Amino acid sequence: MRTFAAIASLMALLALAIWYTVHVWNAIEGPPMPTYGYVLAAAGVALSMLVGSGLIALMYFSSRHGYDEAHEVEHIDHKD
Repeated sequence: MRTFAAIASLMALLALAIWYTVHVWNAIEGPPMPTYGYVLAAAGVALSMLVGSGLIALMYFSSRHGYDEAHEVEHIDHKD
């Protein structure tokens, strides 16, 4: 029941955010965005997704190949 309440409240917040975004988007007045603006916005989104995917892939690669493991340090006792 607790999980359902958490999911329901998050879905309600998502619906509110989507409604607000659409409301504000439609309320903005001004000249229409030219075609190259949409092309550049799409290119920015694509580049961001590419960089994010690459970083996540590097994270999984380093984790699976042991690069994230702690180094074992040999302790040498200097007893004279």
